[in-house]
Amino acid sequence: MSTEAQIKSTSSSPAPSNSITSPMEGSLKSLMVIASLIETGSCKKEVFHIARAVRLTNSLKKKLAEPNLLQAFLDFALSPRSELHNRLSGFLDHQGGELGMEADSATSAPAKRVSPELEIYCYLLMLLFLIDQNRYNEAKAFSSAAVVRVENLSRGAVETAGVLASRVYFYYSYIHEVIDDLAEIRWDLLHLLTISTLHHDDLGQEALLNLLLRNYLHYNFYDQAEKLRSKALRFQSHTIQQVCRYLFYLGKIRTIQLKYKDARESLLHAARKAPVAAHGFRILCSKWAVLVHLLLGEIPERTIFKQSGMERALRPYFMLTNAVRIGDLELFRNVAEDLAGFFGSDKTYNLIVRLRHNVIRTGLRKISISYSRISLADVAEKLKLDSANPVADVESITAKAIRDGAIHAILDHANGWLVSKDTGDIYSTAKPLAVFSSRIAFCLNLHNDAVKALRFPPKTQEEKDSDEYWRESQVLDEEIAREYMDEDETYF
Repeated sequence: MSTEAQIKSTSSSPAPSNSITSPMEGSLKSLMVIASLIETGSCKKEVFHIARAVRLTNSLKKKLAEPNLLQAFLDFALSPRSELHNRLSGFLDHQGGELGMEADSATSAPAKRVSPELEIYCYLLMLLFLIDQNRYNEAKAFSSAAVVRVENLSRGAVETAGVLASRVYFYYSYIHEVIDDLAEIRWDLLHLLTISTLHHDDLGQEALLNLLLRNYLHYNFYDQAEKLRSKALRFQSHTIQQVCRYLFYLGKIRTIQLKYKDARESLLHAARKAPVAAHGFRILCSKWAVLVHLLLGEIPERTIFKQSGMERALRPYFMLTNAVRIGDLELFRNVAEDLAGFFGSDKTYNLIVRLRHNVIRTGLRKISISYSRISLADVAEKLKLDSANPVADVESITAKAIRDGAIHAILDHANGWLVSKDTGDIYSTAKPLAVFSSRIAFCLNLHNDAVKALRFPPKTQEEKDSDEYWRESQVLDEEIAREYMDEDETYF
């Protein structure tokens, strides 16, 4: 019987008369089906069974706190007298022993030999249970034991247990981040990355690389993060979640390095590829993308701030964008000071300080368009510069803006004037062609990414037979063609 048929039969079969009648029954049956998926993937060496088991577990996170659910599953999956069973059972609060005995009678006898993948899965369930109960100190010690068990996996079990191991690594780092102790595990993560690289564990490599990047960026070690990222091995990513995280961390690194165009592409790709359910991640990508747009001298579209469920979170950045668009330095200063705590929690305040120069340039561009000739003192008054010698500062800022091509004007030093030049026809330049080419490149990259992301279901037996028949016919045609060629050569 196939795995799909087994799941359907388990879900559709009526409950026996002596089974438990509580909400725990459905959750326990689901965990039993997940265990059977893991055993199937372990026996057949097929990773997609274990990946599906992990996806099904995500829907059961909130139900693991049900009384005796985990105890009943441990009795089903592990040997009752084993060391692992005793260790995991010690973390559980036993409530309603009679219910647990009924669950034991409803399940089948425990297996004598437990696969390493099922052991790692039991560790993962216990980590989820401890995190849900906010028992972080116990979870910290237990996660270290889980990582040690993953590290001691045999070479043959690494391929199938890679999905579960990557989840263990994630919660191992998450627990230490919650208790603000990420620096303690940095060398352990580097050691695990080395082991995963030697074992050719692609899933473990991409998970550990993202965790290390997050570890470095948490302490603002951007140079170390870039060195690690540049020297890490290149491999084909397997999960879209890890791809999005990598692109987001890359966008943050590029932003700090003043490579705003590369950062914008990385952040936009991360926000576009992120699942719809990852609401907080998409909000974070949108915040950084808005800042990168502003640092590039562009004004983000209003639709970015009107996305469903993001209006409240992006409201401070909308106010900041409005100040930059108007070019009002005083309004920008007030927004930055009033919302300094909000921007500090997002770790974007240092980027907002960089925007002051963009605000001045925007205001200067508006002044140069509005006036054909204006004195530098009036420019300083309109820009509202808070400096000891605003006229001299305006003169240097204006000279730099003219040199960079931000405004088309000349400085009359004798009279202290800013004289604007007539704006030419932009369509007579190469700028529209460059913008059109960038849009075409974006569409082509989008098409290529969509083609690479295609997934095809496994072939049925009929398709395999047809492929084999096609190969046999192709070989026969080649033999016939070869015979004709031999005859031709003999004839001529």
